[in-house]
Amino acid sequence: MSASKNNTPFQNKTVQWIDERLPIFTMMKKEYGEFPMPKNCNYWWNFGALSMLMLFLLIATGIFLAMHYVPDSNLAFGRIEHIMRNVNGGWLLRYLHMNAASFFFIVVYIHTFRGIYFGSFKQPRELLWIMGVVILFLMMATAFLGYVLPWGQMSLAGAKVITNMFSAIPLVGESIVTWLWGGYSVDNPTLNRFFVLHYLLPFVIFGVVILHVAALHITGSNNPTGIEPKGPQDTVPFHPYFTSKDIFGASIFLIVFCLVVFYFPNFLGHPDNYIPADPMSTPEHIVPEWYFLPFYAILRAVPDIGIFGVTFIEAKLAGVVAMMAAVAILFLLPWLDKSPVKSANYRPLYRFFFWVLFIDCFALGYIGSQPAEGSWITYGRLGTAYYFAHFLVIMPLLAKYEKTKPLPTSISESVIKKQ
Repeated sequence: MSASKNNTPFQNKTVQWIDERLPIFTMMKKEYGEFPMPKNCNYWWNFGALSMLMLFLLIATGIFLAMHYVPDSNLAFGRIEHIMRNVNGGWLLRYLHMNAASFFFIVVYIHTFRGIYFGSFKQPRELLWIMGVVILFLMMATAFLGYVLPWGQMSLAGAKVITNMFSAIPLVGESIVTWLWGGYSVDNPTLNRFFVLHYLLPFVIFGVVILHVAALHITGSNNPTGIEPKGPQDTVPFHPYFTSKDIFGASIFLIVFCLVVFYFPNFLGHPDNYIPADPMSTPEHIVPEWYFLPFYAILRAVPDIGIFGVTFIEAKLAGVVAMMAAVAILFLLPWLDKSPVKSANYRPLYRFFFWVLFIDCFALGYIGSQPAEGSWITYGRLGTAYYFAHFLVIMPLLAKYEKTKPLPTSISESVIKKQ
């Protein structure tokens, strides 16, 4: 009975009865009702909730699709056609699932760039940021595994190319590839392993997301000024102010998502993946899904590393290291940018170079979609060089030498000035 005294009284007797024995409604009210949010947070803060929405949709549709899919190299492509043509609503399940994967990456990429722009990786949110990067790594692994499952021409080619990257690891590379394949070629054992992992990893992502949200509720949310709230005058309750914003943002987002699903469902797919996989045939130009293209460009851009004609690191291994480092470098942002000012709104040079980085990532994405020949290799190397220079050189120098604008004394002041 002593524990129930800390519970919130609810008018509904059933809710109150449950809450006295298991205070989940009190917890929800505290964390999602009364939780103080900086009053100046705008619609850029919607994308965290939108990523949760896409994750739930992917898990729900994936469970139903798994009921009809068979991870067999002789049957997988046919089962996808069976789902599309014979299962009631199967076409909708598949189109929701495949497009939700793309939209999941869209909202997470926007969420990440927003964090970089407003300095959401800085103290006291370093661990929050690190868990976000872990989620990105898990998303990329899950998406790759899922892309193989339809067993089209591009699925098979992608599986060979990506898994063969591990052969570049000295001494143990070939053994790792054999273990991943479950044999000496990409076939049934590979498909079975990829299917099991693709089914499992979204639940791992969900677990990390819970930790991510828990860390957010400990440190509180960042805001466009980058100033920590100094009291109740700087915050508003999460409900109804930000629940209404999230609902409005989700409504607009879902309208766009449904337009793609119902009118352009294959727009983000590759035509070669609608051809059954043939081990004796290789697509003329192998490309991954669009959300991997910048990293694919980095993978192809790195040449052999050596001196005086002696190669120390072959291009294959160097490219793999560079591609992995392109994501892993995000872990280091809290220590690479030491500026006491968080938001780019008060850092003119940082804002300029942020948009250069944004354009560079788009350029790398386009370069990754082109054949690895001619001037595209040069462009890829230039884009890769700038990508790493931005984090390893430009950000530390800006933190040391940039002259920032004066910050407002409080969040309330910045809101009042806008009005």
